[in-house]
Amino acid sequence: MGWELLFWLLLCFPLNIAFFASSFYQVLILSDLEDDYMNPFDASSRVNYFVVPEFIGQGLLCALCLLTGHWIMFLLTLPLACYHANLFMKRQHLLDVTEVFRVLKAEKKFRIVKLAFYLSVLIITIFRLVLLLVYYFDLEDE
Repeated sequence: MGWELLFWLLLCFPLNIAFFASSFYQVLILSDLEDDYMNPFDASSRVNYFVVPEFIGQGLLCALCLLTGHWIMFLLTLPLACYHANLFMKRQHLLDVTEVFRVLKAEKKFRIVKLAFYLSVLIITIFRLVLLLVYYFDLEDE
């Protein structure tokens, strides 16, 4: 029981917070670019800075959920991890400076959908963490 609590508290929760914050930052940068508060080179470099670490972290989290037997979380995160792998294999994962205004609407919509996905995964993780804490402290009382 203690290992599962550590898995959710020390690994899943911080990774999901980081994914959510990264997606929020990317949406914010793309909104600034859309409103012409930022030049395309700065926006592309700031968004691209977070892309590969997010892909690696998402794949790692998906694999750890598979290896630890958390099937629902694995099946929930698998489609996004496969989509990230597909983008990486096609070399379409980075935002191109020369085409940023052509794909701005689509990239912004994709990042907003990812933000909503990470929010739902974060809520599930918090619920699971609270459930484990309640169960863990209930066992100590007996």
